[in-house]
Amino acid sequence: MSVTDVMDASAPTHIAHRDNHTHRDVNGGWLRPAVFGAMDGLVSNLALMTGVAGGSVSQQTLVITGLAGLAAGAFSMAAGEYTSVASQRELVQAELDVERRELRKHPKDEQAELAALYESRGVEPALAREVAAQLSKDPEQALEIHAREELGVDPSDLPSPLVAAVSSFGSFALGALLPVLPYLLGASALWPAVVLALLGLFGCGAVVARVTARSWWYSGLRQLALGGAAAGVTYVLGTLFGTAVG
Repeated sequence: MSVTDVMDASAPTHIAHRDNHTHRDVNGGWLRPAVFGAMDGLVSNLALMTGVAGGSVSQQTLVITGLAGLAAGAFSMAAGEYTSVASQRELVQAELDVERRELRKHPKDEQAELAALYESRGVEPALAREVAAQLSKDPEQALEIHAREELGVDPSDLPSPLVAAVSSFGSFALGALLPVLPYLLGASALWPAVVLALLGLFGCGAVVARVTARSWWYSGLRQLALGGAAAGVTYVLGTLFGTAVG
């Protein structure tokens, strides 16, 4: 055995380990509207269709109701998400402009503010001032640091209104399609639509658990229970309203 082999064999095994773990994107502009859109599409259209079915309407009326609910809900969700994310983005941009002006007009004060922030987190005063001075040399870097520390945002990674709108539209339409699909494939009873929609709710909940700390079965059952409760309540209400109007 050579000297090299001995050294390799005796070397600490932890040296070869590289902790290169990565984190999932928790600030992206697509996940929340996509998840919310799919859940809302399933629950709202299932509840809408069961409510109308409780009124003993024709199959054609039920299909038209489901398709109308899909289209109206998808466009409404997309418009709402676009407006919401765009307004949030504009607010952040306005605050960034304020910070940019302060950095230009009062650079020393902003540098001292940054140093005081680091001191409050346990950094020694001299080191905090040195770090703040180094970071403040580049105006854009200083703006990014102040935005992260004071506003809690990353100026280079703001959510996109268009991404949010498209994600919301597509996911809502997909979710809302499930209760209608059995009728489009020839079903004449309500129960296949309910079963498919509830399975979809469980599946969506289980998929969401992949990016959260919840177990897949808990998340799936929670969505199943919420969607089932909404469908049951609206069916009862539809039956009562149908009897009263009829």
